[in-house]
Amino acid sequence: MHRAAPSHAVTLRTVTVSAVTAAVCVAATLTPAAAETPHRPGGGTLILVGGGLKDARIYREIIAKAGGPERARIGVVTAASVPPSQDPNAADPDTCSNSACNGSYYADVLKAHGAADAQWIPVDIEHIEAADSEAVLAQVNSMTGFFFGGGDQYRYVTSLLHGPAHTDSKVLAAIRAKLAAGAVVAGTSAGAQIASGPDMVTGGDSYQALRDGSAPGYFDDPTRLGYLPAGGFGFLASGLIDTHTGTYGREGRAVRLAADTGHDQVFALDEDTALEVENGGTRQENLRVLGNHGVSVLDLRHARVATGPGGWSIRSVGYTYLTDGDQYDPRSRRTRPAPAKRPFKPVGTAPVPANNDIFYSVANPSGTPYSFSGTARALVATTAQHTATATTWESGPGFQVTFTENPSSRAYTADGATPATLTGLDIAIGPR
Repeated sequence: MHRAAPSHAVTLRTVTVSAVTAAVCVAATLTPAAAETPHRPGGGTLILVGGGLKDARIYREIIAKAGGPERARIGVVTAASVPPSQDPNAADPDTCSNSACNGSYYADVLKAHGAADAQWIPVDIEHIEAADSEAVLAQVNSMTGFFFGGGDQYRYVTSLLHGPAHTDSKVLAAIRAKLAAGAVVAGTSAGAQIASGPDMVTGGDSYQALRDGSAPGYFDDPTRLGYLPAGGFGFLASGLIDTHTGTYGREGRAVRLAADTGHDQVFALDEDTALEVENGGTRQENLRVLGNHGVSVLDLRHARVATGPGGWSIRSVGYTYLTDGDQYDPRSRRTRPAPAKRPFKPVGTAPVPANNDIFYSVANPSGTPYSFSGTARALVATTAQHTATATTWESGPGFQVTFTENPSSRAYTADGATPATLTGLDIAIGPR
């Protein structure tokens, strides 16, 4: 079974379908005054999390960028979740996982971490009309920041954009204007994925992506690599986005989608890790990583693709793995390691451990998450070799990934003993 995005339900208040209607009515009667958006020259801040958000530092950063504890008023958008009517546990505050329930959860978490206020924005796939409601628009305009929850990013498309025309609803247009004026827009899992521009991924697993390629659309088969040519909300200008990368082994699908659609840069976000983007949506985007894992930057500027009798292949993909505190310039493709990190000097002589499940296949009950970045780290940690190979769990055909150090490769350490940040590795993927 395909691994689903984790539920966000954790001891939530009971919320039913009637609560959705009530929330809209409250917005209609209160019509709060427009909030003053924190001004930052060049635009606002994106805080995009790869899912599984627990790190209190990320929540506090969202609040800080929204104006700080005394001023932060954060609108919570959870339209990627199912509506209450489709949640069999909607009446159970301990197990519910729907738009209203998750909206209440995130609002409570943000307030617990110091936000002056946090409110659910009552839009979901059964209340699309609320996205053009003047009352909800007034609620949005009273906010200094926004948080998009997880679920299925396609539900965000269907609830906040207008059909095939892909035009903004009033709510989305207001959020976009707030971002341009300096507000923070954060999101986790689908809430980060929806920040993508053209060719936003809609689903797929790495092995099937390498074997079969991608196709435009949204598919019932969750292993099939699909994408929306018109994209998501287009908040991020610098490249494609993927999420849950290390835990679901999505590096392969990220490379294949970028190669198929002509993109030369992908930011593949691990769980509980944020890519913080200043000047979001502009040509002056600057990136920083915050969190407990990392962000894989896949650089396809010099990539070469071929298809032969054995299947699809690609070579000369640049691989950089950014960790907590690192900064990255998406224009020059240069990394500035966190100030506390120092160059890592390998002293180990052991060979890189064998890896026969490079993309952590769902078919392998004994697989290991973060398999891809783990092999890369093992390579830079040894003096025994400068190239390492790993294979997919699946065969017929199987694929091999080759990691190669080159003269421009660098590694940095935070603890003096293990490599944390990696830059300038070369990746090749092909049939084996």
